[in-house]
Amino acid sequence: MFFADIGLQVPTVLLPAPAVNLKKWAVVACDQYTSEPAYWKRVRKFAGSAPSTLSIILPEICLESPRMAKMIANINRIMRRYVDEGVLQEQRPGLVLIDRKTVHAKSRKGMVAALDLEKYDFRKGSQTLIRATEGTILERIPPRVKIRKNASLELPHIMVLIDDPDKTVIEPLFKKRPSKLYDTALMQGSGHVAGYLIDDAAAIDRVHKNLARLADRGRFAKKYGARGKGVLLYAMGDGNHSLATAKTIWETLKSRAKDKKAVMHHPARFALVELVNVHDDGLKFEPIHRVVFNTDAAAMLKAMESFFARRFSVRTMKDRKSALQTARNCKGPCHCIPFSTSKTFGVISICQPKLTLEVATLQSFLDRYLASEKRAKIDYIHGDEVVESLSAKPGAIGFYLPPMDKSDLFKTVIHDGALPRKTFSMGEASEKRFYLECRKIA
Repeated sequence: MFFADIGLQVPTVLLPAPAVNLKKWAVVACDQYTSEPAYWKRVRKFAGSAPSTLSIILPEICLESPRMAKMIANINRIMRRYVDEGVLQEQRPGLVLIDRKTVHAKSRKGMVAALDLEKYDFRKGSQTLIRATEGTILERIPPRVKIRKNASLELPHIMVLIDDPDKTVIEPLFKKRPSKLYDTALMQGSGHVAGYLIDDAAAIDRVHKNLARLADRGRFAKKYGARGKGVLLYAMGDGNHSLATAKTIWETLKSRAKDKKAVMHHPARFALVELVNVHDDGLKFEPIHRVVFNTDAAAMLKAMESFFARRFSVRTMKDRKSALQTARNCKGPCHCIPFSTSKTFGVISICQPKLTLEVATLQSFLDRYLASEKRAKIDYIHGDEVVESLSAKPGAIGFYLPPMDKSDLFKTVIHDGALPRKTFSMGEASEKRFYLECRKIA
């Protein structure tokens, strides 16, 4: 079932057979804990030899491994084996309702569906129905293409937002006591998740109608003051580079196809995602912090002073709490950003900033600095404690950024375009989507 007007397909998902231990099967999104190899070592030890999505994904901490090609080949082999041996079993076509419990939220509701990549464009200035909310780093796509291009299955860690303040699309589906597909605790204290099948034609039709209502051009223009702009129905939350990878592969497949009509029915035209209402009570926007490694922190602050000129100042503090509180109390037309190193804590201030968000101001410097300092490396981190721990290492400096108001997301993207990359995160690392559902793409 495909609703072309809203770019949504009702998918046929595959789930583990009843005998599979779901706690070992479900693994957190591959782009998490990229500076914490110990986390992935614990995952590997816990999963052991049991069927697990760890065997059919490549954690991004491994992207620079010299064994990457062999690892990808093994992933593709195990994907086929899981299907052939019945580890994965096809379900009835339907939408999958998700109820996720995390350390910080009693319930976060979502809905797994397949989105039409014909309705998505990650390029700057895009006016498509599905749109990136943050800048897409083109250099990050090719290695991800290598992972997906020969894969027979896709596993979504992509979360896509809808702006549904009246809660008309996802939330009503939970009132009908849908059929339960799975129910499991998640590894490493990451909470709990349950999934329910929505295959009732009337319920699916209501989803279609309510999404179409959100996408109505007249209502859209009035709601956002956006006459003359393309309708934005689906805004990327997590996994933009994964969706951009799927789009890249689809465009290549389409361009090489001899039968241009038949290829439009290829499963790779669609990507499996979890839709989440930006107004869901369990959805929290968390900041994404920065840690720069292989650098001299004092020299970097001097370079920052030169970059921002007279608008820049720096103060040292006794601890992280003091630095964070000082930044929160920052007054006047200034962006105040706490930092920490192995030797000190502090706050940098950039007054009369040229950009709206603190993250944009900081990133404008970091992009220039990293381009000139080839040894320096940056990582994007969730959680204040992790930043403090990583920046305590020699040659590192961490920057703590404030959260973004989630209710401003759609309007900001519609009027200003994509935000600076890694502006926000939907929860902390342990709250990210865990792999459970699969879909055949080849």
